[in-house]
Amino acid sequence: MSDRRTLLVVGGTSGIGRELAARRAAGGDDVVITGRDPERTAKVAAEIGDHVRGVAVELAAPAAIGPALAGVERVDHLVVAAIDRDQNTAAGYDAVSASQLVTLKLVGYTEVIHTLLPRLAPDAAIVLFGGLAKDRPYPGSTTVSTINGGISGLVHTLAVELAPIRVNAIHPGIVGDSPYWRGKPLDAVRARTPTGRLATMADVADAADFLLRNGSMNGVNLAVDSGWLLT
Repeated sequence: MSDRRTLLVVGGTSGIGRELAARRAAGGDDVVITGRDPERTAKVAAEIGDHVRGVAVELAAPAAIGPALAGVERVDHLVVAAIDRDQNTAAGYDAVSASQLVTLKLVGYTEVIHTLLPRLAPDAAIVLFGGLAKDRPYPGSTTVSTINGGISGLVHTLAVELAPIRVNAIHPGIVGDSPYWRGKPLDAVRARTPTGRLATMADVADAADFLLRNGSMNGVNLAVDSGWLLT
């Protein structure tokens, strides 16, 4: 019997999402990726290879998520990795920017699951993406740290509510070869990890794939940070 699966990566046009999509497509799975721009999403899907298609989805517009995903059929593995960045402090609070990120990452993530729930396989698995700003806040991370903490809570409630569907989250540290961090001076951060290295996109994709495939992983918020939290 074939173990071929259908993977949907929301936010799969770049970075870790694209890395995971390429990994699974190379392994023979059917892959759907989403991005904001229809043309770019279709182009990236074609670049990744056969059995990959692109769908345009804007998580910051929750009402449009259902119609956008209407053509997606059965889903075995769902990864919601779409992110945005927000530099916000309590003293200089930008409520518009904060509201957009909250909508994208908490309301949008949950609306994706709500939309796809009737099409998720009985043994489906979901991985959401948070980040270690929830544990290592920095100046300007007021919104980001709060939302990534919210992802932890969302994982716990969904793992109970959606059972037997499994729900886990990845919380990457600084991913040295990601598009955002590549080329930036990171030696000081690297030196603070016990391993002397930063997580890579391949590391995080491998961790996400593990959470998707291992039937005993449920309700887990997994840090992928080369031990950065230990220092």
